[in-house]
This record gives sequence, C-alpha cells and structure tokens, in this order.
Amino acid sequence: MRPPSVDAVARELADVGLPHPLLVDAARAAIAAGDPDSARTRAEDLRRDLLRPVVNATGVLLHTNLGRAPIAHAQVPTYTNLEFDVTTGRRGSRGRNAATLLARAAGAEAALVVNNGAAAVLLVLAALARDRDVVVSRGELVEIGGGFRVPEVMTQSGARLVEVGTTNRTHRRDYERAVRTSSDAALVLKVHQSNYRIVGFTAAVDVRELTGLDVPVVVDLGSGLLDAATPWLLGGPPSWLAHEPAVRQTLEAGAAVVTFSGDKLLGGPQAGVVAGRADLVEACAAHPLARALRPGALVLSALQETALAYLRRDGDAIPFWRMATLPVDRLRRRAEALGVGAVVDTVAIAGGGSLPGLDIPSAGVALDGDVTPKLRAHDPPVIARAQEDRTLLDLRTVDPADDPVVAKAIHECT
Repeated sequence: MRPPSVDAVARELADVGLPHPLLVDAARAAIAAGDPDSARTRAEDLRRDLLRPVVNATGVLLHTNLGRAPIAHAQVPTYTNLEFDVTTGRRGSRGRNAATLLARAAGAEAALVVNNGAAAVLLVLAALARDRDVVVSRGELVEIGGGFRVPEVMTQSGARLVEVGTTNRTHRRDYERAVRTSSDAALVLKVHQSNYRIVGFTAAVDVRELTGLDVPVVVDLGSGLLDAATPWLLGGPPSWLAHEPAVRQTLEAGAAVVTFSGDKLLGGPQAGVVAGRADLVEACAAHPLARALRPGALVLSALQETALAYLRRDGDAIPFWRMATLPVDRLRRRAEALGVGAVVDTVAIAGGGSLPGLDIPSAGVALDGDVTPKLRAHDPPVIARAQEDRTLLDLRTVDPADDPVVAKAIHECT
C-alpha cells in the first residue's frame, strides 16, 4: 500500500494553527516513520514548543526556565528615537535613555546597558583589565546556572585572575598583599554569592574596607536590588530582603563600578547593567565589545518603563514587586475563591539565583496526587510543583487575572 502524500496529510492539519511549511515537516516525519497518523501529534507537539505564555504556579518568583521576572510591556508597530536626537536632528545614543534613568535611580554617575548580566561582567573586565591582574577571593569564584563561571569569563575577557584567601575565609590583608605584589593590578572584583551560601567558620571583606586600596573595586551584585531602602514600596523593605546587597548602598560604600541583571530583583527584561564612575562606564561604552553586547529597542523600551516606575516610586507598576509583597491573607482569600483543592500555606522563594535559603510566606491550593503533567497540557499551560504525592499551586506567582485559568485547569484534571 502506497503511503499518503505529504501534502494531503499536511492539509488535514490546517486546524492546528501552524504555517503550512511546518505542517509539511510534521507530515513528512510521520510518513517517514511509517506512522502517518502521528502527524497531528507531531504538529501539536511543535506548536506547544513555541514560545508562549504560561501560568507560573510554582512559587518561584524569578523562575529562570519561565523567563525570570514577568514584565508588562507592549509596543505598537512604530519607529522610535532609538539613536536619534529629536532636538538637533542628528544621530543620538541608545545609551541615554534607560541607562541614564537607571543611573539616576541608583545614585550612579553613569550607567550602560548590555544584553545580560554575564555580558556586563565580561565587558567591564575586557575594557578595564585586559592583560592585567584582577584580584578575586577564592570564595567568590562561583558558577551559576548555564555554566557561567567567573574564572572562565575572566579568561575570555583577557584579564589575569589573581586568587586570594581560601574558600571560606578571605581577609583584607589578602587583597592588600595581592595588590602590593602585583606588577599590574587593574581591579579588585567582588562577586555576590547570589545562588549559594557558605556558613560556619567564614570571613569576607566588605566593600568599604577595600576602597583604600590603590585600584578600583568592581562588584558584581548579580540579583540587582536597586536600593536597600525600597522607597518604591509603601511598607518599606520586606524582612526577606534584610541581608541582600543593593546597588545604591554598594556605590555609596565606595565601589567604583557595579554590575547587575535586569530580570532579577530589578523586575525588568533580560539585560545587564554597568553602573558607577562616569570615566569607567565610558571606557566600557567605548570598547568594541559594547556594540556586540548591546540590547535592542524592545529591551531598552521595557527597561526604560521599569526605571521610570522606580523613579516614580511606583512598585505596583513592576509585576515582580507587586507579586512579591502581596499579604498572605489576600493569597489565602484567592485560594478559597478558586473553589477547588485544599487551601494551604506554602513557601515561595525569589529564585533566579537571588536570596538563596530565604523563604517568603505564601499560600495556594493542594491537590491529591501528581497532576502536574495534566496542568502543563492545559492551554495556557499551568506550571505547578509536585511534593509528597501532592500537587501544590502557589498563588504568589500567579497574576490575579489568571485565577480563572488556574481554576479551569484544575477542574479539567481532577
């Protein structure tokens, strides 16, 4: 028996909603496998794999696999003054908008935006320390998700790593000795241990203690808390932020440059920010890598809106802060209103390599058994977590507008 034609099978899949060439691919693969009837499943699997919205009910606020901070930004199809000065009619700089606003909000002389946090570290090292020594504590030679390792990034930048101290204890004298004996020390680099903690017999050196050395201090803060005072929150800083270093306070302590991510505690799009002394930031902006690492107009526009919200002190305009600071009693009321499952107290976390080991009280619903696969099959997918033969849906990470979606998904799978 002759197999059906690829085109005929593809046309039967038109209701899947994919462009015809992709339906042809699914049909061809199914026929080649000797199972033409699998073409629809293959096409639907392809459609599910496309980038699309999901409901995050995991309780992980900055879920790396789900895009970290949720952002609320839309742009109509139009041109922008990305690199155009409307006053003079001449070419402008894409660095004058979002970066300038972030510098103002953080108390920095200047700032520069690149496409992610690792790129910010790479650019600073390449621009300020290529072929020169950079002093780093052994306890801060971290690896984070995706294989990002500080020593390897330093190698790619052309800077020479000088390790000081031990894994658990580093003292000021260790830095002093390294700077004094180096023939060409360019920087001291401090890396925030953003995704782990060393406890017990430990010692680390505060930024303020390092500013008396003869080289600039660069601090990679990673998680990007803008100001420890959180003036954008009416109730002040929540307790779970108590020991998180912030950009403004790190600069005030004497750091010459800080780097941080845009899509973590800043609550914006994926980006990396270099902020600090104007001469050092300008040196980074003038480096050839800056052009290769620069973000596009959509990222800069979303980051500009995020920065404006901080300057307005409007935390409610930033979805991350709105979700992170909801009172638990309001989450419980929402869980009760779902009308399904058992209302339970839960524990949310920041995630995204931020605030490791710190819990955020939360609430949600629990279902018997592991129904996470069924929830993921819903349209849109609802992502929950299984724990001790139960499924937990944490409402701290669910936008209230999505509560009906969650309720419908639960009804369909129980």
